[in-house]
Amino acid sequence: MDTVEIWLVRHGQTQFNLIGRLSGWSDIALTELGRAQARALRPLLEGREYHGVWSSDLPRAIETARLAWGEPTPDRRLREIDFGDYEGLSFETVPPQAQQALLEYDGFFAPGGESLRDLELRVEAFLNTLPKGRHLVFTHGGVVRGMLHGLGPERYAANGSIAVMDWTQRRLLALHDNPIPREPAPAPAN
Repeated sequence: MDTVEIWLVRHGQTQFNLIGRLSGWSDIALTELGRAQARALRPLLEGREYHGVWSSDLPRAIETARLAWGEPTPDRRLREIDFGDYEGLSFETVPPQAQQALLEYDGFFAPGGESLRDLELRVEAFLNTLPKGRHLVFTHGGVVRGMLHGLGPERYAANGSIAVMDWTQRRLLALHDNPIPREPAPAPAN
């Protein structure tokens, strides 16, 4: 392979994802649905050779990697954005201008934390060190969105989704939703 191909995987659902809180650098565990989403990734990832398997150093990303693939190499640079003073708040309680900046992915800065540009620079510094080949990276929604920013229509990275990109050419190759929907399907009527 003459390029750096990156498979960016967002971790499975957490309790904060479920209730709409900003989790950033907080240590929030996967829910049972999040664990199921992680296990559901295994068939999508198997059968390919990866030159490296990496994850954020936060437990929700590491657990997703272990359930979906195996043991990753953790790296702090793959963490979610540092939400600083907004950490743990519900989206609705964040000031309206910050909400808008997050939704538009433009100009967001968390007081006491990072800006979106800080996040992008941190993650790009990691990705730029990867040798040619295919790499599997377990990370967070903000990281996935940041790396895809400007590569086409903005897309929210759902829990357990995969974005495949040619990092060398900065091209999006594929997007894969998780086989398990966010909410469990209703039981069939008898």
